[in-house]
Amino acid sequence: MDAPALLALYDATMRADPPSAVGVADAWAGPVLRRSGVGDMIEYWSFQAADTVEAVVAEAAHARGRGRSLAWKVFSHDGPGNLQTALAEAGFNPQPAETFMAFDLTAPFDAGDGRAAISLRRVVDAGGLADVVALHAAAFGVASPALAAELAERLTDPTLAIYVAWVDGRPRACGRLEAPPGRPFAGLYGGGVEPGWRGRGLYRALVSVRAEEARRRGARYLTVDAAPTSRPTLERIGFKAVASVRDWVLSV
Repeated sequence: MDAPALLALYDATMRADPPSAVGVADAWAGPVLRRSGVGDMIEYWSFQAADTVEAVVAEAAHARGRGRSLAWKVFSHDGPGNLQTALAEAGFNPQPAETFMAFDLTAPFDAGDGRAAISLRRVVDAGGLADVVALHAAAFGVASPALAAELAERLTDPTLAIYVAWVDGRPRACGRLEAPPGRPFAGLYGGGVEPGWRGRGLYRALVSVRAEEARRRGARYLTVDAAPTSRPTLERIGFKAVASVRDWVLSV
């Protein structure tokens, strides 16, 4: 996999021209592309080093003026070189770094063993959504009212697919797929497994069913921001590390 070429394609088709999503608005403010929704985020910008401080300070002031927290997502190939220093000085706090990984969906996918004992169900109603919210809290150790609100609004969004893995009659793991039509990339999000059920193939099975769905929808690549705990499993499946990525969060 040609990492620089893939990143250039991802930047052009997913960051500089983000696909539309239910409940999300994109708008340029000078050299910064703002994404506003349940959570506000900056994923793309076009300023040079000489303008970094001014741009970052302006976005921090805008977020504080609205009383809204803001996440600024920075990949390892992003510039300018003084961006992260400017973010820290403006009050943004760095979150743990993750690995941006990609899988070429033209390659075969190894679903692994033990999948027959796992029932994979697509979430289509409020009951299934409640399972996802509870699983997310159990897997990550924190409740997320914002996630619950976002998913409730997007439950009928055709670009979103949510799956829950059931074992022994109970929901044990969950994960989401974002697959915007006409784009070469689909993304994995929110993959979490109850602590007592890790290491039993649930995470891998959820990746597999979402890869199959992404392929059916015409995506070429499947991407994920992988935490250190999930990177080894993804590497065994065939995902390749492309870049590192870190959110810088301004809390208000």
